[in-house]
Amino acid sequence: MRILFCSSEAFPFSKTGGLADMALFLPKSLIGLGHEVKIITPYYKSIGKHHKDMKFLGSATIGMGGIETIVHYYELIHQHISYIFVQNMHYFERDQLYGYNDDAERFTCFSYAILEGLKVFNYYPNILHLNDWQTGMIPYLLDEHYRQRNDEYFSIHTLLTIHNLEYQGSFDPYVSRFFNTDFNYTYIHFDRVNFLKAGIERATKINTVSPTYRNEVLTSEFGFSLDGALQKRHDDFIGILNGIDDHVFDPKNDHLIPAHFDASKTKEGKQKNKEHVLHHFDLDVDLKTPLVVYIGRLATQKGINLMTRSLEEVVEYSDARFVLMGSGNDSYQDYFRYLSFKYPRKVGHYIGFNEEIAHQLYAGSDLFLMPSRFEPCGLGQMIAMRYGSLPIVRETGGLKDTVIPYNQYTGEGTGFSFANYDAYEFKEKLFEAIKVYQEQPKAFNKLVKQAMKQDYSLKKMADAYESLYQRILGV
Repeated sequence: MRILFCSSEAFPFSKTGGLADMALFLPKSLIGLGHEVKIITPYYKSIGKHHKDMKFLGSATIGMGGIETIVHYYELIHQHISYIFVQNMHYFERDQLYGYNDDAERFTCFSYAILEGLKVFNYYPNILHLNDWQTGMIPYLLDEHYRQRNDEYFSIHTLLTIHNLEYQGSFDPYVSRFFNTDFNYTYIHFDRVNFLKAGIERATKINTVSPTYRNEVLTSEFGFSLDGALQKRHDDFIGILNGIDDHVFDPKNDHLIPAHFDASKTKEGKQKNKEHVLHHFDLDVDLKTPLVVYIGRLATQKGINLMTRSLEEVVEYSDARFVLMGSGNDSYQDYFRYLSFKYPRKVGHYIGFNEEIAHQLYAGSDLFLMPSRFEPCGLGQMIAMRYGSLPIVRETGGLKDTVIPYNQYTGEGTGFSFANYDAYEFKEKLFEAIKVYQEQPKAFNKLVKQAMKQDYSLKKMADAYESLYQRILGV
């Protein structure tokens, strides 16, 4: 199959979240299965440093409601993958990826550029794999302007992957002039232009990044007002769990951690990594008490407000050590600083993100916090289990699909979970996990081994997407 993976960000060239990781992981895995895959993404300001290694492919003129602009296409081969960058200095070479008043215009331009580019670099895919609202208008534009041009355009199928339904690309109605069509309710949602809704209406198939999240967004509680549109496409809407790169996240061979280990021999390696982390953050070294970590965005979605309402009590009334890494909401950053200041020998923090330290936190920790309000998939809990750190999660979305809750009677489990978005439930589950670590070491170590043996590999994810592509193409 020939696939063009369309993404507004792609690691290692641009990244704000998990979409960028998937824009590398999935194409790389599909190529491993024998498919022909290219990635197309904007040429952002930060990508300029790679320009000398790029090959110029051609240019196209984009017309959007009376505006004309020229885009250039450049190709870069990285890790045997073809990246095609869409260059337009006005729209894309800025300090940030998103958050501008003209985002609707910017990503309409990107959408047209993808469709125009197919003839420029002569690559007509079987499937345009679209991702999130930034590419949501493509099925509509393809139907309205391109299918009638030739057989190659006519036969293209589209898959829209929703990574987080909260972000929809909702704009004032005037932006519809960029689409060069008469008014159409395909893209209208509550009297606003909604890019994601257009994609839901027109894509051949739709999927999201875990089976449970797929079911959740069909309800009014988690559907962010698009549950009705998704229900209309119920039979064309599939949940496929994301995966992690088990070569990058491999405690047996990870060059970023001080001591290597695997599921057959965890204790010594975990303790060496734990000691390293405790020394690094200048915390009291006591290997008999658990190290609890959080790594992620500081946003309400991630359940940080549950932590602010309960974590201090756990710090005060347990012997556990805590390290918190992340950035985002200023008040949440201040809370992490406050805890570290008040309990300097028990709590450490890192505002921002550091790849090397993150790997060391996964490898050295015993418990990993992820009490999300909602979570389309989540990668942190999968990475934590790979390193023998047991997740404490809320039973939502991909967290529910990946973490098997501890059963004290059968010994089953790969972590600890709680049902309701409630600070008390979270606090009690954290106390329980600490107690199991300290008072039932055999049970805890069994959970660690079970967690490390879970398969959330990219191969498993790629197989699921390959099957979906085959369904779309009827093969």
